[in-house]
Amino acid sequence: MTIEQIVKFLTNHPDDINKPVKISFKTRNTLEGLFIRTVDFDELKSKNFWRIVTPSNMENYKKTKDSRLAKLFHGVEFTKLSSK
Repeated sequence: MTIEQIVKFLTNHPDDINKPVKISFKTRNTLEGLFIRTVDFDELKSKNFWRIVTPSNMENYKKTKDSRLAKLFHGVEFTKLSSK
C-alpha cells in the first residue's frame, strides 16, 4: 500500500487510533496490530515505515507505552487494512 492509502485509512478511522487494526500482507499471515505514533512518526511515514505493536506485546504496551515493544513494518507489504 502507498503512504497515502495508509494515512487515508488511519484518518478515516479516528476511533480506531487506540484499537488494533487487521493488517493483511503480501508475503506473511494477517495479523492484528496497533499503529503507534512516536517522535519519529513523520520521518518513518515519509519512507512508508510504520511502528506496529503486535498482539504478543499488546498488554505490555498498554501498561507501559514503551515504543520498543513495537515492530517496524514497511507499508509496501500491506495489501489491506480493516477495522477489527
